[in-house]
Amino acid sequence: MTRILFITVCFLFLASSCTKEKTPFTQAPTCNGTVSFANDVLPLMEQNCTGCHNAGNASGGYNLSDHATIAAHANAVLGSMRNSGYKLMPQGGPALPDSSIQLIECWIYQGKLDN
Repeated sequence: MTRILFITVCFLFLASSCTKEKTPFTQAPTCNGTVSFANDVLPLMEQNCTGCHNAGNASGGYNLSDHATIAAHANAVLGSMRNSGYKLMPQGGPALPDSSIQLIECWIYQGKLDN
């Protein structure tokens, strides 16, 4: 009986410690519909990020020119846009408008869809 209890407790502990990727939200962002990666996120990245963050520029850190890499580093990208413990991006330029940051927040919150 003790062995079964021990195994049950271990299983419950392990199951509860497996969580989804932590999101950077304390509350849900206000989103106006579903954010499109192809129509909203990628153009924003191309306009503001891929000048430095591209496959040919190792000094730019992350390659932000396709869905897979943008999604993989989305929380860091958002942190850089907000300057929350990261270097403010885009580097050397003005901060992005709140509407652009909110767009990225909504895309992340909606599951980083490749749509």
